[in-house]
Amino acid sequence: MKSSPLMLLTAFGAAALLTLSGCGTGGSADTASSGPGNGDKKDVKIAVFNGWDEGIAASELWKAALEEKGYNVSLEYAAPAPVYSGLSTGDYDVTLDTWLPVTHKSYIEKYGADMVDLGSWNDEAKLTIAVNKDAPVDSLDELAANADKFGGRLVGIEPGAGLTEATTDKVIPEYGLQDMEYLTSSTPAMLSELKTATSKGENIAVTLWRPHWAYDAFPLKDLADPKGALGAAEGIHSFASKSFDKDFPALAGWLKGFKMDSEKLYSLENAMFNGEKTDDYGPAVKKVDDREQRLCCFADRLIPR
Repeated sequence: MKSSPLMLLTAFGAAALLTLSGCGTGGSADTASSGPGNGDKKDVKIAVFNGWDEGIAASELWKAALEEKGYNVSLEYAAPAPVYSGLSTGDYDVTLDTWLPVTHKSYIEKYGADMVDLGSWNDEAKLTIAVNKDAPVDSLDELAANADKFGGRLVGIEPGAGLTEATTDKVIPEYGLQDMEYLTSSTPAMLSELKTATSKGENIAVTLWRPHWAYDAFPLKDLADPKGALGAAEGIHSFASKSFDKDFPALAGWLKGFKMDSEKLYSLENAMFNGEKTDDYGPAVKKVDDREQRLCCFADRLIPR
């Protein structure tokens, strides 16, 4: 019987959370210092980028943990531009998915003086060209000579994406891939082709990025990029409003200490997004494996005492 996203997230979420921070002994939260009673405001607005799965996953984790601690948390979805504008004016409190030093550089240059950088929680974010794990090439400088083994195609995502721009302006000319058909449509369309090809044992080359649940769901490898056409790895930062440290002194400290490695994030995203579609991940995130409850409560796995 196929597992539902809810069942998968129960298992993957518990395993992921256990590595985020140490947790105290005992099975319940320290209510005397939790929630608004710790000096923080009760209502928290987390801004989430539309379609950025790693940000959605991290935001849902924090929403569940903070609600257990007594906060009222709202996730508000928007494109990056209005998110950063809203943070700079205090309309949002925090966002968890800022890629630096490259992807969101222009927004930080524009709004950075009116925001606070709470630090990076993952330092392995990267644009990639990925192929099936048993593909006959290991580097982008081998792809042109073996294009026929991939049907002469490179499967991309949305035409307006930064990854598409980097592939068009950098990867294709620098690695001589002009004779390959570069298909751009949508991320779901790319993932559908990736699923079909890997299930049939066929070669496929796609534009992708880390962290993404596809690395947990499919047998993939990244092609080496010796010319650095896709840039170096970036950090995923949490950025907050200018008054965040004052309004949420405890939460600010928790977020500054937040870390999550890519393997756990892949697993969590895969459980959340690779299955039945839903608009409500909260119940799935909160349903932690009972075997882990003996160690500490959900919030204490994410938030150190």
